[in-house]
Amino acid sequence: MHLTRTNEGANLYRYYRIQIVRGLFGDWGLIREWGRIGSSGRVRTDWFDSEADAKDARFELHMQKAKRGYE
Repeated sequence: MHLTRTNEGANLYRYYRIQIVRGLFGDWGLIREWGRIGSSGRVRTDWFDSEADAKDARFELHMQKAKRGYE
């Protein structure tokens, strides 16, 4: 899932990428990458015991970002 937030007047050009991946040991990772469009951003991975938990976390994160103006 790729989200962006732009506001030319405020010189705001942001992106947020969310991806679920399966780990080597049966766990599930929620990879988040964010930063300014056109530059390398920061990356964080949170690990979950089940795919359902990772999907729930992704949905919560998506809703938080939507409230902040990401599309």
